[in-house]
Amino acid sequence: MTLRVLTGIKPTGVPHLGNYVGAIRPAVVASQAEGVDSYFFLADYHALISTQDPLRVQRSTLEVAASWMACGLDPEKVAFYRQSDVPETTELTWLLTCVAGKGLLNRAHAYKAAVDRNRAEGVDEDAGVTAGLYMYPVLMAADILLFNAQRVPVGRDQVQHIEMARDFAQRFNHIYGEHFTLPEAAVEEQVATLPGLDGRKMSKSYDNVIPLFAPRDELRRVVFSILTDSRAPGEPKDTEGSPLFQLYQAFASAGETAAMRAAYAEGIAWGEAKERLFERIDAELAPLRERYQALVADPAGIERVLRTGGERLRDEQARPFLARLRDAVGLRSLASASHAGAEAAPVAKPVLPAFKQYREADGRFHFKLVEGDRLLLQGDGFGSPRDCGRVVGLLKSGAAMPRVDDDGRVWLDDAAVGALGDGVDADALRAALARLVEAAA
Repeated sequence: MTLRVLTGIKPTGVPHLGNYVGAIRPAVVASQAEGVDSYFFLADYHALISTQDPLRVQRSTLEVAASWMACGLDPEKVAFYRQSDVPETTELTWLLTCVAGKGLLNRAHAYKAAVDRNRAEGVDEDAGVTAGLYMYPVLMAADILLFNAQRVPVGRDQVQHIEMARDFAQRFNHIYGEHFTLPEAAVEEQVATLPGLDGRKMSKSYDNVIPLFAPRDELRRVVFSILTDSRAPGEPKDTEGSPLFQLYQAFASAGETAAMRAAYAEGIAWGEAKERLFERIDAELAPLRERYQALVADPAGIERVLRTGGERLRDEQARPFLARLRDAVGLRSLASASHAGAEAAPVAKPVLPAFKQYREADGRFHFKLVEGDRLLLQGDGFGSPRDCGRVVGLLKSGAAMPRVDDDGRVWLDDAAVGALGDGVDADALRAALARLVEAAA
């Protein structure tokens, strides 16, 4: 069975070495695996949330597309397209908006962070917050659900957005029938994080990056500016915590890394170590740099690649799928409508309470019991998914009746497992659990 994997790439200018080692190189390798159907898109709609410079958006889209192609992404073997070339994305965004709970959007990390900053500064909570920022999770969900991606590689800070996409999909499926696959977040715990010139994580915000396609002379100059300590030639040097060594290790073979480790122990001079690092990086990047320069010099060629990728996906998948969804929600031709009063409108199914399990950024496993958009029970954090699932199983089956204390804490036997939602009392919780047990029976 083919696994469908979708990766969004926000166009923010030419990548640096950290982007290459931590994201681009492993993603390109993963896309070449057997049994994987890979989708890569340039998230230019998302870029508009933080960038209102049209020329910058255009140039960044060109540079990022050229970068990924130069690094080995093959548009003939993967789906490679620009988000704005598939307008079905925005139509699906609206359909999902109509089932997305505002309470859930209020808890999105980016929105909450903006509100917290405004509170700290003593200004209106929503000062400077656009609807684009607020609706970012819905647009991201549309990106994923439009092609029913099964796995989405993300950083840990983006896991919440995948959980929200699952929530929107479940709600839509419940109302209109099974249309969406529920995506899974793929968090790679061992993704390489490169240090920058000053030893901190390589980031444009720290101004400590090594540009991916810097000319050879500039690359050498930047590498030689990497911060090192004052130990003289001949003095043994530590590889642990050495930015220079970590950078070398990210590009070197196991044998080369072992040789550099031995050289550190023997007191290699920092200048010589930097020269070795520079030559090793340049050996890998020189052919990529040459391909990048050729690609970025032919913007019309990249435009053809992106347009072709977008049109193919629209014809084969996006248009037919949106036609199904439009029909499902009632956006249909009036010619097919029955005569007024000829048949009764279908009775809407009651919304049953539902348990949702997820993992938070702290690594702990949580659950919640919801009824539509209403939070009935917020579970505590558990150390393993098994412990979390055991509590959910007991509550769903009716095998254990929860006890609620005066503070709204919910207990099973002698263990606290969560807290009631706002405005929920013990009777409402028990009634919801009873409906679940009855429905299961």
